[in-house]
Amino acid sequence: MLLSELARPTRHELIGRDVEVKELIYNSRKVKNGDVFCCIVGTFADGHKYAQQAVDAGAAALVVERKLDIDVPQILVEDTRIAMAEMAAAYYGYPSREMQMIGVTGTNGKTSTTYMLKAIAERMGKKVGLIGTIRNMIGDIIIDTERTTPESVDLQRILRQMKDEKADVVIMEVSSHSLDQKRVHGIEYDVGEFTNLTQDHLDYHKTFENYFNAKKLLFKQSRMAVINRDDPYADRMMEGLDIPVMTFGIREKADVTASEIDITTRGVQFDFNYKNITSRFNVPIPGLFSVFNAIGAATVALSLGWNLDSIKYGLEHMMSVSGRLEPLPTGKNEFTVLLDYAHTPDALENVLKTVRGFATGRIVTLFGCGGDRDHAKRPIMGEIAGRFSDFAIVTSDNPRTENPMDIINSIVDGVKKSGCEYVVIENRREAIEYALKNARKNDVIILAGKGHENYQEINGGKHHFDEKEIVAEILGL
Repeated sequence: MLLSELARPTRHELIGRDVEVKELIYNSRKVKNGDVFCCIVGTFADGHKYAQQAVDAGAAALVVERKLDIDVPQILVEDTRIAMAEMAAAYYGYPSREMQMIGVTGTNGKTSTTYMLKAIAERMGKKVGLIGTIRNMIGDIIIDTERTTPESVDLQRILRQMKDEKADVVIMEVSSHSLDQKRVHGIEYDVGEFTNLTQDHLDYHKTFENYFNAKKLLFKQSRMAVINRDDPYADRMMEGLDIPVMTFGIREKADVTASEIDITTRGVQFDFNYKNITSRFNVPIPGLFSVFNAIGAATVALSLGWNLDSIKYGLEHMMSVSGRLEPLPTGKNEFTVLLDYAHTPDALENVLKTVRGFATGRIVTLFGCGGDRDHAKRPIMGEIAGRFSDFAIVTSDNPRTENPMDIINSIVDGVKKSGCEYVVIENRREAIEYALKNARKNDVIILAGKGHENYQEINGGKHHFDEKEIVAEILGL
């Protein structure tokens, strides 16, 4: 492909001669002969600093925001992130235009909602592409992922692969980072859903207002919107939208509602109400949040014209989502171990309230907070864990480049406010072993924060750490 052809979809100035180029690359360490290196201006690094390194590795051209004193052709643009997204979409033949696109954003519930939508769509006979936190999938083929929403070049490549594999619909989590960083720029979603908004990612967004505004960007590139009417930010999220909107909720008047809710250890049952139709749903995932996720997914499906029978069947026959209130085998032991990804104050409170609804013994919560992330939520999560647990085990999560004990001490400030009995065990494996070996009959032990993750991030490196394996090993299963 000629450099001028690659650059055609974006506003630019071509500096130097036109040359044949191969792939569009944004990581200088992955550059090969003939590639185009895109100098992304990121949060922590400026790709322009690595331009020479990329050229030395064989880059035939650069995409830049300022002309560099390097003797290769350069595509000069105003914003390299936008330019990269536009060029990537064109390079891979605009695959999103060939499939139905569903985007789900919000602080919590994105993963569960996308899996629910996948179950519904497959009941409709559709082949599904799934992009999200746990993994990317095409039908039953699993593709590992590092980010909730991939960088634009990676995302467009995955979308092309999905279309080539005959996917009919793509269901994807759309993170606030990806919206702010233009990773999904140029994709038009048939429907975008807003699940909820609570405190998270303020290390990146700095203010809650910035966080909110990033989430709302999804609806600037959606044909329809589905909004959680019960969320305090629902009205602001809908304000100024010039696209059709459908709402769902329990407490507020909405287009789709749930009533007569019954929550048990086996799941949730509720009356699903839409227009003049009421149908009893039985979703095999416990918790009030599962009701919201289910009716949110159902509202998206209805907005696309999918039939209610398939919606009901898909929701009622779906499997539990990995690391979302997932029960782990405990052999003959008379206690329960639940694995959950809850790593925000709201998510942790929802999980603990859910467990309180069916626990007959103590609730023992083991958790930590991630390093290099929002510091403000640490004592908040500590207080929540203390208020809704009978015993708390404060440990490490993904400390990243921080001292684990600095994180733990901040959490403990909150636990102390609650008056809950607690213990601090920095090593997470030792903390899990302590929880299991000191468990009492009918205890419910919640391993919170890691969920589906099978690693710990310590001092900039990833180390294998799978809590399912660790529990099985400690219990001799």
